[in-house]
Amino acid sequence: MLVQHLPQDSELARSLHGEAADWSVTDYLLAAVIDRLAESNWMFATVNRDEDSDPLDFPEPVPRPGSKPETGPEERTGAPTGAPTVEELTRFFS
Repeated sequence: MLVQHLPQDSELARSLHGEAADWSVTDYLLAAVIDRLAESNWMFATVNRDEDSDPLDFPEPVPRPGSKPETGPEERTGAPTGAPTVEELTRFFS
């Protein structure tokens, strides 16, 4: 019965779940906030950049334990699928 009440960061939890055992719900939420903030900064910089300059790279998300980096097909100026285009951002913020 001792196994049921071991702390989340115990050696058993680490051996079963890897480094995900070190991450709490707060850590995952903080990583999500950091990702959204980086995306909003990217949107702001994209809309306010010079029209002749090169497109900005979309920010990479904070790596989470147990997840693989997203390497799916990218469209629209290096942003992941579903991200707004520069024209859409300009219309939105104008």
